Amino acid sequence: MNFADYMKEQKGRIDSRLKTLLQTDVPQFSQLYKAMNYSLLAGGKRIRPILLLATLEALGKDSEPYIDLACALECVHSYSLIHDDLPAMDDDDLRRGKPTNHVVFGEGTAILAGDGLLTYAFELMAAQTHIDAAKLARCIAIFAHAAGPAGMVGGQAFDLASEGNTSIGREGLELLHYSKTGIIFKAAIELAAVLGDAGEAQKKALDTYAFYMGLTFQITDDILDVVGDEASLGKPVGSDAKNDKATYVTIFSLDEARRMAEEAAEKATAAVEPLGPKAWFLRDLVSYMLVRTK
Repeated sequence: MNFADYMKEQKGRIDSRLKTLLQTDVPQFSQLYKAMNYSLLAGGKRIRPILLLATLEALGKDSEPYIDLACALECVHSYSLIHDDLPAMDDDDLRRGKPTNHVVFGEGTAILAGDGLLTYAFELMAAQTHIDAAKLARCIAIFAHAAGPAGMVGGQAFDLASEGNTSIGREGLELLHYSKTGIIFKAAIELAAVLGDAGEAQKKALDTYAFYMGLTFQITDDILDVVGDEASLGKPVGSDAKNDKATYVTIFSLDEARRMAEEAAEKATAAVEPLGPKAWFLRDLVSYMLVRTK
């Protein structure tokens, strides 16, 4: 199977399961659930859940029993997008080609929809009673750390504090983007390592891959905010400039950012070479990131 077919197949599996998850028989809660599903089912590439499943397969495991854990990752990602788009954050009105959650449902409901998706993700993880209890507890701890104040929330706070400050340098920029974006990629891979009984050498290889793959993604994301097409991206371009954000393009240059993305992709690919043919998707993923248009 090639990369595009694999992405399509796995996305189909994840989307099918996501459609069944958030239901309520309480009429008074229906608008909240509608808002949650509006963002959760709005599309997207589903890279984070697919990464979890693909890493399990790279370790020789059947990914089917872990589809709900993959969906939990997507719930957290969707929550983060809802909150990132709020007027108090990035103030964007378009996401995945559709009006953002707060534009459709209002700020209050959008905030609660994000809160609901975040907390539901942990409810979904805790419900996986077929997974060894010690492994599941470890997975929940990894995921909570990545999504919380030491990870994604901390990264978003740093992002807000850094607006208008391009003097944070490469070290500050890497911390910002790793915390906001890369740490969830790393969490997906760490979960797979726990569930897939990865050995120490495999864990080390996957940790290195996670860092450089996340870096590749973020640099290319910064590039697309400058040169991307709004129709393809499904969100406004130039948002970083509008919000005076520090990015790889604003701190360095477009050409230098492209060079840095290629360098990170090479390091990510090299990191998983020892995992052999089963890690083909992990290698192809970073190649895709360099040429993606959305």
